Amino acid sequence: MSAERCSPDVVVIGAGVAGLACAQDLLAAGLAVQVLEASDGVGGRMRSDRVDGFVIDRGFQVFNTSYPQVRRRLELPGPDLRPFTRGVLVHTEAGRRRLTAPGSHPSALVGLLSGRVAGPRDLAALGALALSDALLPPRRIKRRSDLSTRAALDRAGFSDAFVERFFRPFLSGVFLEDRLETSARVFHLVWRSMLRGALCLPADGIGAVPRALAAALPEGVVRLGTPVERLTDDGVETAAREIVPARAVVVAAGPGPAVTLLPQVTVPVYRTVTTYYHAPAESPLREPTLLVDTRRRFLNTCVLSEVAASYAPPGRALVATSVPGADAEGREHGLRGVLSEVYETDAARWDLLAVRTVPEALPAMAAPQELTRTTRVTPGRYVCGDHRATGSVQGAMASGARAAREVLRDLRRR
Repeated sequence: MSAERCSPDVVVIGAGVAGLACAQDLLAAGLAVQVLEASDGVGGRMRSDRVDGFVIDRGFQVFNTSYPQVRRRLELPGPDLRPFTRGVLVHTEAGRRRLTAPGSHPSALVGLLSGRVAGPRDLAALGALALSDALLPPRRIKRRSDLSTRAALDRAGFSDAFVERFFRPFLSGVFLEDRLETSARVFHLVWRSMLRGALCLPADGIGAVPRALAAALPEGVVRLGTPVERLTDDGVETAAREIVPARAVVVAAGPGPAVTLLPQVTVPVYRTVTTYYHAPAESPLREPTLLVDTRRRFLNTCVLSEVAASYAPPGRALVATSVPGADAEGREHGLRGVLSEVYETDAARWDLLAVRTVPEALPAMAAPQELTRTTRVTPGRYVCGDHRATGSVQGAMASGARAAREVLRDLRRR
């Protein structure tokens, strides 16, 4: 077949959720699209592996059913989603304390009314925040003047004690930073999504989400194992020296490759996270609940096999614990002592199955934060990903959708 007949209108580089969303919208508009992915599978940072019968995500991630882009592109409930408890357990010096909606767990009302979790002032502030963020349209939140999350929590009337007991340990796992410097607008949008949706995991691992997106594309649109070496004047050149001409090129690869291919692009600083996957002989916590620590010795931990039994073989359990930064010698050994304390068991006997470090896990989003940026770089060249919007599945998909709109608008003008 001639190169001319094979030539797509648009080449999308990268088969993460941003690139897949972009390709979906371009195809729906009638364009021919080729997605070139360097690795052996779709998903980018949203990948899952099988290790000794366990499902090991490449870093702990959750799936939020309330994201507009998710609801637009995936038929829910699916792909076979299993929910977390609506709330968290907070490990304190006095033991575990539960913070959740009163109707979600029998101990929630007792904990709230006794003041062990929050006093009257903080309960009132929490109720007002939940009501405001759940009901306020996103466009109103986006128009607010931006400040840090810490300043927003102060303005909302929370006590310092409650911020330290709950918000700081919980949000450190959400934004991968513990100074609460993340944009308040980002915080309110994320908080809104948690109130309005459910946090879940697909039974087959987080990688099932991009696989579902890719499965909806026509056969042959995505080419795996095809790294792009450089952009040419009229398309791209692969590492195998294949020239793929196209009217437009969208770089939907990670921030590092994006800058390599498009040096004009600037990306924010990224946070690194490491997740340790342990396999106890039995579950140390018989519920699908996220656990955080007031001393912030880890970002969060949970028993994944309680969320989705399919994450572990029959008769086994799987615990995921995330910490900021990269893995280091002795870090996992010290973590076992902490896990023994918070799970009230002997974690020294747990098998270490895998360690997953994600160097570019989440962009830093300090205030003031642009919630969306144009994807145009130069004529016919575009870039999308969470670094062009917010650090979330919603942000990545929305950036891919914006790239598709801008490509379509520009091509129609030619």
